[in-house]
Amino acid sequence: MFKTLINAFKVQDIRRRLLYTFFILVVIRLGSLITVPGISADAIREYMQNALGDSLNIFSSFTGGSFEQMSIFALSVTPYITASIIIQLLTIAIPALEEMQKDGEDGRKKITAITRYMTVGLAILESSGLVVGFGNKGVIDNYNFWTVLTIVVILTAGSAIVMWLGERATEKGVGNGISVILLINIVSTMPNDLKNMYTQFMKGKDFVRFTLVCLLIIAVIILTVVFVCALQGAERKIPVQYAKTVRGRKTMGGQSSHIPLKVNTAGVIPVIFASSLLSVPQIIVNLFNIKSSGVGAKIMQALSQSYWFNRTYPWASIGLIIYILLVFFFAYFYTAITFNPMEIANNMKKSGGFIPGIRPGQPTQDYLNKILNYIIFIGAVGLIIVACIPMFFSGFFGANVSFGGTSLIIVVGVVIETIKNIESRMLVRNYQGFLLD
Repeated sequence: MFKTLINAFKVQDIRRRLLYTFFILVVIRLGSLITVPGISADAIREYMQNALGDSLNIFSSFTGGSFEQMSIFALSVTPYITASIIIQLLTIAIPALEEMQKDGEDGRKKITAITRYMTVGLAILESSGLVVGFGNKGVIDNYNFWTVLTIVVILTAGSAIVMWLGERATEKGVGNGISVILLINIVSTMPNDLKNMYTQFMKGKDFVRFTLVCLLIIAVIILTVVFVCALQGAERKIPVQYAKTVRGRKTMGGQSSHIPLKVNTAGVIPVIFASSLLSVPQIIVNLFNIKSSGVGAKIMQALSQSYWFNRTYPWASIGLIIYILLVFFFAYFYTAITFNPMEIANNMKKSGGFIPGIRPGQPTQDYLNKILNYIIFIGAVGLIIVACIPMFFSGFFGANVSFGGTSLIIVVGVVIETIKNIESRMLVRNYQGFLLD
């Protein structure tokens, strides 16, 4: 990876793109340090910790800590990511959007425009809910209509600026701009997490214990990253053979190919959806000051990730079981709406392709469904393992970190895709030797 980056800097165009992306990331991080006027950052942090609980770690990680201190980029890329997921789901349900998606470049531009409008709408909705909640809690100075309107405009504008910067990074930089911004946000929270672990587990300890804990933390991080890399890169290649056809004096077809089916077909979507769904009851209870006791309190504890591996709260394992089932459900659901075996089988049949040993048409579709169900299960198990590693150390040892398995999957995925993007640009320019050396 580092050799690829060194070679990339030798190419003027790629060097310019890398520096352009770096400049945008600097702007994003500087904007994340500017707090919205009229808001007490400490009071906001305390309030959101009580209202969001474990979900605050996810928001804080995805926004690089700017959400926690309510900076002008507090919403960051989260409205855009949410809008993109919603549009992707609606594309399957609404025929007009499906036609746009199949309409080439013009259709892609229309869908991008719709995504932008939805991003702004979601930013207005999210910022309005946040400001009203903050105002009711008394953490906003001079709480009135104009103050609310000003803060909503600032947060919405900040989200729109981040979206615009991400698109510019995609166009004039390297990789997917939104993904790179999300990457730098997550990475920016890691030094503080490492500092917290040092303070909690290593500071003031004797040399032997200090060394053992340090080696254990490093080993867990390395093994987790290696496992995530394997999970992201694993795929099942389905061989495809194309029949030979003779047209005049030319022989067409006859070549071999394959269908790459990623083991982690749904990416981090199942983990995000499952975590968000379980956090909804806790958010509602805290926002509306609903007092829970007895069975209600135990239910809320079961839905909180911080209690799942805590030996003092064995009943909280019920929440972990629900979480695992939700991850499996969303893994199968999201893959079902983004990957269509019937369409692939029909396209193969039209082009004269077939899977060796499998008849074209319905048997090919059934075979693809069988293989897909198998690898989705493996991918979901991998996602659960990665997601539960930070939860285990949080519940069992009390380690407080803002990034988790979801963040690690995003970081590894974005880094791999960005490096591939750089390599492809270097290949286009016919740069010799950067892969062979």
